[in-house]
Amino acid sequence: MADRQGSMESLVMNKKFWERKKVLLTGHTGFKGSWLSLWLQNAGALIIGYSLPPPTKPSLFEVAGVADGMLSIMADIRDAERLKAVVSEQEPEIIIHMAAQSLVRYSYENPVDTYSTNIMGTVNVLEAARQSDSVKVALIITSDKCYENHEWLWGYRENDPMGGHDPYSSSKGCAELIASAYRRSYFSDGNFAGRRVAVATARAGNVVGGGDWARDRLVPDIMKAFMENQPVVIRFPHAIRPWQHVLEPLRGYLMLAEKLWYHGEDFTGAWNFGPDDDDSRPVSWVAEYLGRQWGDGSYRPLNSTSQRHEAKQLKLDCSKAKMLLGWSPKIGLSTALEWIVEWYRAFLQKKNMRRITEAEIFRYETFPEK
Repeated sequence: MADRQGSMESLVMNKKFWERKKVLLTGHTGFKGSWLSLWLQNAGALIIGYSLPPPTKPSLFEVAGVADGMLSIMADIRDAERLKAVVSEQEPEIIIHMAAQSLVRYSYENPVDTYSTNIMGTVNVLEAARQSDSVKVALIITSDKCYENHEWLWGYRENDPMGGHDPYSSSKGCAELIASAYRRSYFSDGNFAGRRVAVATARAGNVVGGGDWARDRLVPDIMKAFMENQPVVIRFPHAIRPWQHVLEPLRGYLMLAEKLWYHGEDFTGAWNFGPDDDDSRPVSWVAEYLGRQWGDGSYRPLNSTSQRHEAKQLKLDCSKAKMLLGWSPKIGLSTALEWIVEWYRAFLQKKNMRRITEAEIFRYETFPEK
């Protein structure tokens, strides 16, 4: 493993590393993918986006003009031949795979779609990387929900068992197992006669930020209600989640990709990216804080006996990323929620949302470490 000093050289994204790097980003039209696309564009990366059209309307992808400054390909991650052709034609050096069906409640209603997207989509990406002469790094983004959740008070570590109560969570556990099998079968020392690709997985969840309009997700539901002057309805007010601003794990992904580029197998495997323990808060706390920041917001819990199962508590142990990558959260949950309110107010005021979003990225980059 690279020495501690070398891995602690920078606690921030190294923008110079990304200049002129060819990056295939799947899921670039989604919430996280749009933020990452803008960040990489500002760093000078040459981005090939591969995704279905934006999953919501409005969407961050559209309101912030994310397609400007990148090659945006609208295609299904389940289309293996199309994906292989794009990789062959565009010759990316780094693949960041974020395309997914990412909603728990949707997965109950559409399990086949969820499994086909999250499982076979991951297989297709890794198979395209295996057959490519250009790819050096493949980073597969899964979820903190990939773990078999026992409602423990302590955080899950990267070597804890995979599991999942619902189709979404179990599909992400499967994606982790697929990435591990490909890494050990085709990309590890001595196991493949061809070229090597450094493969890692990144686990994060409950990311929040401006520009999210996903259905059945807490912060988008709250902000939509506030903007429409409606009371907020939440399903599980006492559920505890490890909330973090979307830029926190994205910075971790980019730092990890750079380490994979330079140090290969020293940084392959699984990595957790989550907030500090004091930012694991109940749903009700988040709703109340956003209400105070908005000024006239309110919420009421939804009392129902027909709710689908959702975990009451889930935490990640991020010691590995902190010690070996030098990554740690930069901003607390309170600051993240304040930035979210500012973003949606700017949207209501019809401001230039690309400039607003890019300014927030710069604000985050220059935000002092904790």
